[in-house]
Amino acid sequence: MELDPVEIKPVITRMKRAHGHLGSVIRMMEEGASCEDVLTQLAAVNKAIARASYAVVSSGMQSCMTAHDGQPDPEDLARMEKLFLSLA
Repeated sequence: MELDPVEIKPVITRMKRAHGHLGSVIRMMEEGASCEDVLTQLAAVNKAIARASYAVVSSGMQSCMTAHDGQPDPEDLARMEKLFLSLA
């Protein structure tokens, strides 16, 4: 199961944004920002990464559902379920 770069482009964009945001949070910490501000921003980064993760799982599930003449591969579905549950 491979990721389609075209389908996953919005996820890549989201991850790049989260990457930049994380860099900002690190700078905040290095500059002595308040604990509340840092945690608020970390929560935002965490949510962005989680949403990107779910989007990747969704893309994988859709790929599984359309493989093999529309019949999902049970092994692929089991792997995707395991990956999805690892995000919880």
